[in-house]
Amino acid sequence: MAELKLPTTEEAVRALTVGTHLTLTGRMITGRDAAHKWLLEEYREEVAPWLEDTVIYHCGPVVKQHDDGHWEFVAAGPTTSIREEPVQSDVLERYKLRGVIGKGGMGAKTLAGLARTGGVYLHAIGGAAQVLARAVERVERVFQLEELGVPEALWVVHVKEFPVVVTMDSHGGSLHDQVEKVAEARFAELVS
Repeated sequence: MAELKLPTTEEAVRALTVGTHLTLTGRMITGRDAAHKWLLEEYREEVAPWLEDTVIYHCGPVVKQHDDGHWEFVAAGPTTSIREEPVQSDVLERYKLRGVIGKGGMGAKTLAGLARTGGVYLHAIGGAAQVLARAVERVERVFQLEELGVPEALWVVHVKEFPVVVTMDSHGGSLHDQVEKVAEARFAELVS
C-alpha cells in the first residue's frame, strides 16, 4: 500500500488514480457543513495555511480533553460527503486543498473541481470510527470550537497511516459513477 505524506503536491495527487489504496501521514483538517459555510463566507486567512496542499476530512469527531488541556480523538468516522456537493469545489479552489476524505462519494461539480485543482476524493471506512481515531496522533489546533461546537469545528490533526481509497481522481475517474452504471444495468436486467 502506498503512503501519501501531507501536505503534498499537485503532481503527487495527479499521479493517483481511482482504486489506489493509500495511507495518509501528516496534517489534515476536519470540516463539515458549518465549517464549509464559514470558510466561504469570507476568506479565512487564519485557517488558509493549515488547509493548503492537504485534505479536508468530512468528520464530526468524538473528542476528549485531558486534564493537561490536550485533545484526543476517541472516534473519527467519516460522514456522508454528498451534502457538501454544492460548495466543495469552491472550498477546494479557494484554499488550495489537494483532496477530500469522506464516505459515499460526491457529484459532477466536485469531480470537475478535482480536475481543475489537481485533487482527489478519498473514501474512508464507515463504521470504523474508533479504529480511524487511532491513526490520529495529535491535535495541532482547532478553529471555531466555541462557535460551531465539537462536531462542526475545524480540527487540525496529525495522522499516521490513515487508510483510504481513491474513489474520484483528477482525471475525471469516479468509482461511484462506475458502480452506479453497473447497478443501473443490473436493475434493467432484473426488471425486463
